[in-house]
Amino acid sequence: MSPSEFLGYELGTQFTRHHEVVDYYQYVAKTLADQVQLHEYGKTNERRPLMVAYLSSAGNMADLENIRTEHLKNTTGQGAPSKAIVWLSYNVHGNESVSTEASMQTLYDLLTVEKDYLDNTIVIMDPCINPDGRDRYVNWYNQYKNSPNNVDPNSKEHHEPWQSGRANHYMFDLNRDWAWLTQVESQQRLKFFNKWLPHVHVDFHEQGVNNPYFFAPAAEPFHEVITDFQRDFQVTIGKNHAKYFDANGWFYFTKEVFDLLYPSYGDTYPTYNGGIGMTYEQGGSGRAGLGIVTRIGDTLTLKDRIAHHHTTGLSTVEVASKNAKKLNTEFKKFYQNKDFKYKSYVLNGDADKLGALTELLDQHEIKYGSGNNGTVKGYDYKTGSNGSMRTTEKSLVVSTDQPRGTLVKVLFEPKAKLSDSVTYDITAWSLPYAYGLDAVGTTTAVNSSGFVPQSEASMTLDKDAYAYLTDWSSMNDARFLADLIHRKIRVRYAMKPFVLDGQRYKRGSLIITRGDNSANKEFLDILGQVAKKHNKDLTATATGFVDDGKDFGSTYVQMVPDIKVAVLTGEPTSTLQFGEVWHFFEQQLHYPVSIIDSEYMNNIDFTGYDVLVLPSGWGYKGFFKESRLKDLKEWVSNGGKLIAMGGAIKGLTGEDGFGLKPKESEKDSSVNVQAYDETERDRIKEAITGAIFKTKVDTTHPLAFGYDDTYFSLKLGADAYDYLDSGSVVYLEEGHTSPISGFAGSEAQKKIAQTLVFGVERHGSGSVIYMVDNPLFRGFWENGKLFFANALFMVN
Repeated sequence: MSPSEFLGYELGTQFTRHHEVVDYYQYVAKTLADQVQLHEYGKTNERRPLMVAYLSSAGNMADLENIRTEHLKNTTGQGAPSKAIVWLSYNVHGNESVSTEASMQTLYDLLTVEKDYLDNTIVIMDPCINPDGRDRYVNWYNQYKNSPNNVDPNSKEHHEPWQSGRANHYMFDLNRDWAWLTQVESQQRLKFFNKWLPHVHVDFHEQGVNNPYFFAPAAEPFHEVITDFQRDFQVTIGKNHAKYFDANGWFYFTKEVFDLLYPSYGDTYPTYNGGIGMTYEQGGSGRAGLGIVTRIGDTLTLKDRIAHHHTTGLSTVEVASKNAKKLNTEFKKFYQNKDFKYKSYVLNGDADKLGALTELLDQHEIKYGSGNNGTVKGYDYKTGSNGSMRTTEKSLVVSTDQPRGTLVKVLFEPKAKLSDSVTYDITAWSLPYAYGLDAVGTTTAVNSSGFVPQSEASMTLDKDAYAYLTDWSSMNDARFLADLIHRKIRVRYAMKPFVLDGQRYKRGSLIITRGDNSANKEFLDILGQVAKKHNKDLTATATGFVDDGKDFGSTYVQMVPDIKVAVLTGEPTSTLQFGEVWHFFEQQLHYPVSIIDSEYMNNIDFTGYDVLVLPSGWGYKGFFKESRLKDLKEWVSNGGKLIAMGGAIKGLTGEDGFGLKPKESEKDSSVNVQAYDETERDRIKEAITGAIFKTKVDTTHPLAFGYDDTYFSLKLGADAYDYLDSGSVVYLEEGHTSPISGFAGSEAQKKIAQTLVFGVERHGSGSVIYMVDNPLFRGFWENGKLFFANALFMVN
């Protein structure tokens, strides 16, 4: 049966819920068991199944595992495969809902009218990457649409609420998570993707209602590692699509907007693994519903949208089938040795941070090893110039001479080469900066041996010890602390460095005393369990009398508070930025948090909360009217702690706000006549498109405990604020406004000179913590997360 026959309604006249889509795929797999296999590769946060369908001819399906293994042999130059592998991914953005509908028709037609394509092609279909987001949209639409549906763009069915269906459960954009793997959907999907490494991968999307269809070739900038064949084959596919679109009189565009640079997309990530990765964009998205009148007066229907995605899906398989031999030849070439500038990346740093990085590398099947005692020379990431670094057996070495060498180059390179400064996303992401590790890129290969992970902590806790001490330098330490607080273990931290029993301890070091926990009869058992869980070494001491510094009874040794945290959600917060904070608490720090919606914020008694987090967003200036801002200031003055991130800061400035002041930009008094065609190019002079800057850190401040005097910050825009009179903790110095990696316009660089990045302002008995840059951005900037933990636990 066709999808329409199975579902009981004509495809395109209703939206299909996820469980009904699964039902149809299961029906097809059962009916044509010799041609279709379904594999559930995981579940979402809301327990919906994630699955892929393999389809091909009966002969190919009977030999599927041999075909897969022979294909993967090509990555080492040993295979002789003959089949094309095509992977079609649908609905990574939940409210771009047409693609899942189109997938069902594409599945049906590949097994019927176009089954000849499958003689030499394996097609892998993921009908819905983001079921939680898609059902959120579909359920909302079915609840609020007119009956019959209304094509008037002003009708409610064309205006999703704040929590749209685009993102997943935690409000993360899954199309920007392929490389960082912060979300369960991405983590589970990549395991299956790595088993196949397809020749062609398509990510089906939707864009604004008034846009025509976009398909390959992509726009500049293309990353420099992309091969001539990968570029040319995009043109080959695009021309085949154009043939069908021209015959139908459908409008389309190519080579604009959607570039191939940022590595965490569904087009770039497969490309950096040897495939032809492409984004297809249909006009529509969450506004279109079952039908909508466009700007030029046409009516765009769901049936139209299905037809377009269905056409490009079949066309993609057609081109791959016709070029199976060429795809296999070029795939093998891609995996041959590359002459990259940097042959090895050598990294030193905190064992927890190295461990976090190796976990990511394992997920990507990137090989690595341990260094040797000696010195390496090359590009020093910390200085941005040539230098040297001492290495030991604890150093991490990642070579580009391996099957995933191209991906290594892209993820580790200090600076991505830009062929065009107008880009769709951030322009810097280098992992040594993201993980806060010292690194050197070498132009000669560095020998390495099997990597030695951090040894497991094993200890017998002395029941007579006065206290147990441990360091504070990573997110693993923050999770250890959060777990202790949850288990009702009281913990102190050192505000000053000290020496005890001949060992030096830094600011922020955790001190767990027997006296603080004397009422807890399970104290030692719980402490030992939590330390083992988080692999934390504890050093016992028989005294609180230090050799140098402040004794444990000093006011400089503070108790970590058992804080109650609230996070604002709803307008004016950004859904994505709220999601980053929500995910941080629940899935990274594992600390309880109350989500307070802006709609009923005025009805909440905030005296029951110690911390209020304002995620970045738009419209905070209007949100914090005089009375609401007055109440907020009073709460802080009475001891509350306010964490304001990014755009939220704008709502706290001004005459009635707190003390932070936006930096006044110097106006250029000269007047120039500008050509209309140059407007966009001129505008980027004032933009920062996700660039990395070297900042100065006041390591004596509690917000910076665990950090060195330099922090590499990912700056996402040119918002700029003057230094605070007191409490400027992380800041840009004069003369340090050029990004160490990524693009920043000339005017933007002038604007951010001598401005705040992170700071703390005392206000009465409380404090306001300003985070101009986002340390939780997309969950992957690992080295920024301890700042947020410090804001919660260390700043009083």
